[in-house]
Amino acid sequence: MAEGGGGEGGAIGGEMKLEHTPTWIVAAVCSIIVLISLIAERLLHHLGKFLKKKNQKPLFEALQKVKEELMLLGFISLLLTVFQGAIQRICIPPNWTNHLLPCKKDEGPTSGAEAHFRAHSFVGAGARRLLSESDFGSEHCSSKHKVPLLSLEAIHQLHIFIFVLAITHVTFSLVTMLLGMIKIREWKHWEDAIQKEIKGDGFASAASRKVTHVHQFEFIKDRFQGIGKDSVILSWLHSFAKQFYGSVTKSDYTTMRLGFIMTHCRGNPKFNFHKYMVRALEADFKKVVGISWYLWVFVVIFLLLNVGGWHTYFWIAFIPLVLLLAVGTKLEHVITQLAHEVAEKHSAIEGDLVVKPSDEHFWFHRPRIVLYLIHFILFQNAFEIAFFFWILTTYGFDSCIMGQVGFIVPRLVIGIIIQILCSYSTLPLYAIVTQMGSYFKKAIFDEHIQEGLVGWAKKVKKRKEQKMGTNNTSIEEPSANIELKSLMGKKDPLIDEGKSSHGEESML
Repeated sequence: MAEGGGGEGGAIGGEMKLEHTPTWIVAAVCSIIVLISLIAERLLHHLGKFLKKKNQKPLFEALQKVKEELMLLGFISLLLTVFQGAIQRICIPPNWTNHLLPCKKDEGPTSGAEAHFRAHSFVGAGARRLLSESDFGSEHCSSKHKVPLLSLEAIHQLHIFIFVLAITHVTFSLVTMLLGMIKIREWKHWEDAIQKEIKGDGFASAASRKVTHVHQFEFIKDRFQGIGKDSVILSWLHSFAKQFYGSVTKSDYTTMRLGFIMTHCRGNPKFNFHKYMVRALEADFKKVVGISWYLWVFVVIFLLLNVGGWHTYFWIAFIPLVLLLAVGTKLEHVITQLAHEVAEKHSAIEGDLVVKPSDEHFWFHRPRIVLYLIHFILFQNAFEIAFFFWILTTYGFDSCIMGQVGFIVPRLVIGIIIQILCSYSTLPLYAIVTQMGSYFKKAIFDEHIQEGLVGWAKKVKKRKEQKMGTNNTSIEEPSANIELKSLMGKKDPLIDEGKSSHGEESML
């Protein structure tokens, strides 16, 4: 009885170990955690089934990317938990802990180990929560006149920060995509108006024969007149300002749409450019929602540079803002370059104004670079916001790691500006301007058409191998052509059923 009383007293005075914890508590906590995990897993599963049912393959792939990120976070969590004891047993000389501190050590008769714990725990109010667990590591290193590499409290808070960062990034990416899509949906009535106009064949034919001075086109008026041929600086300044108001006008949309169709699917004027653009953007979303390896490298660098007195995160906050303004300016300048090309080569045009898409207008002739920059911008902005709320909820607004108010408020304002500008201007600009490259994206075909073409190619190859060396080889070509035509005859919402066979060949 006395022994049991001692165990009970130890439980009241300190923390209960698992062998002294009632089984009903262990079972209850375990069941709640498992239940929450199963509910989350089932919700993701049913969301995936819903997206597949609605034929939203790009969004389904983005969901798979989110699952991969959650699995990666699970591995990180597991490694931090399993190796926290081993990390604590790594001892370093006390003088190694006097450099690159996020907070200055308090002057006073504190031991090296305690000061080191404070530095790694950012002097939080909860610095003693894991003190009992850290006793072993502290005593182990103290016997060697050294200090542990990292305290259990610091490992615990690092664990939380990684989860907060990942969740914030995914949330911000979803919000950006949602707001961007709302803006892009506003362009749908332009597409509908064009489709209705095309149905009036007589009007379209008359308009196509009309000769118009190039400077009378609205697209040229907005993008060329007043800037001139040699005003390079003025052209860039105009592009910089244009991203803040009316970034894409109806004349921009109409002209770029026609340029895309005449380049990639000539002969099919009823091609639904808006639906193609949305589908291509959804396909790119799976790249933005994830955290790539190079972004984790940036996380490590940012954590390394978080030194007290440097105000690193204040200066880092300007990086995504500058990049976002540069990307928006470049995308607007691509539209301006398209107008300049036409205006400088022609004085009058018969029919509609047609621009020529080309990769030469983009950085390093690669439109894809813009997507990587947007990915980094969104992640960096999420990092800033996640770090702020993590410090606020964990250590409070007055914590030394939080910094001065004069450095905090500008960071938050910049973060809000980045989120709004990227959602309503830069992302919609990216969606339409990157279609002005030399190549279209495979999203132009529905999934069943892509799979059908692949299956057809495999069948043809297999038949040729079986009939190699026989006289029946000559019969293979027409049958293959018939099968290809039947596949291409499947209805795609992007392509009108009445399009000519010439239009099909152009798209292929």
